[in-house]
Amino acid sequence: MILIRGKCGITKGASLYLISMATADLLVILFGIILNALASIYFPLSFLLQPAVCSVNAVLAYAAIDCSVWLTITFTFDRFVVICCHNLKARYCSARTAAAVVSTVSLLNILRNIPFYFKYQPHDTLDGVPWGCNTRPEFFRLPGWVAFFWIHQLLNPLIPYLLILLFNALTVRHIVLANRARRGLRTPSNRDQRGDAEMVNRRKSIILLFVVSGSFILLWMPKISVFLLMEITNNHFYPSYDHPVMIADISGTLLFYLSSCTNTALYALTQSKFREELKRALKYPFTLIRESLHFSNKHKWICSFPVVHRSVDISWSQSI
Repeated sequence: MILIRGKCGITKGASLYLISMATADLLVILFGIILNALASIYFPLSFLLQPAVCSVNAVLAYAAIDCSVWLTITFTFDRFVVICCHNLKARYCSARTAAAVVSTVSLLNILRNIPFYFKYQPHDTLDGVPWGCNTRPEFFRLPGWVAFFWIHQLLNPLIPYLLILLFNALTVRHIVLANRARRGLRTPSNRDQRGDAEMVNRRKSIILLFVVSGSFILLWMPKISVFLLMEITNNHFYPSYDHPVMIADISGTLLFYLSSCTNTALYALTQSKFREELKRALKYPFTLIRESLHFSNKHKWICSFPVVHRSVDISWSQSI
């Protein structure tokens, strides 16, 4: 909501990327966590556990995760173009291009996750009605499913791993070379001073890129490790949740859900104007209560004033 207001000093294209990333992150929480928790823990006999419903929810959850990751990639590329490709900046870094990229990435991620609808089979029957969702055993055995599963893992997160590292490495390299050139052009008397705002901004950009890359890599690392272990051992089913691999898999799932919420916050919170707007938003309820109380007291005073004034006027006229 803060980004939608457009008072953060961010370009329309960058704001659109950040808004779309935040929306994808919220959808990850909704479809990946909240609906699953409602279906499996709080309402186990609700319509959410019907095979068709949980299959659709699975497709939307996978699509939301992929959108969150790939929108982060597209925004990273947009920042790379802004910093490193000045000739391409005017044509690519615009609100129209950002809208086209966001729409294309979202549509492609939804389409490529549709096969997950057929990944599940009913867990049991309740009064003759199929109930629950279990992964089909052939999902890990049939060549078509195996190929689809590997392509899915390559597109998220293996290729995003490489792309984030590549774009951020090229951006950092460009910033370091630009800093060297800028330092060489400065006069000897000012070369050792630390008040260069441009150098400070570039240093912050490097720190931001390392933080974003590091958080993405570290938070996805357990899930990737478990995936490779399962593929190497060819064992995708474990007897209980107490098994070490299952614990690692669940922990990895928790961490990559967390990774879908960190990048947008990191990108946004580094903007000073965004932090100012966030402080205003947090203070707004208290400001609204204070203004309401002030208005109420003022309204009482105004309403009581004519009564006193009228009584004074009446007594004064009678005395005359």
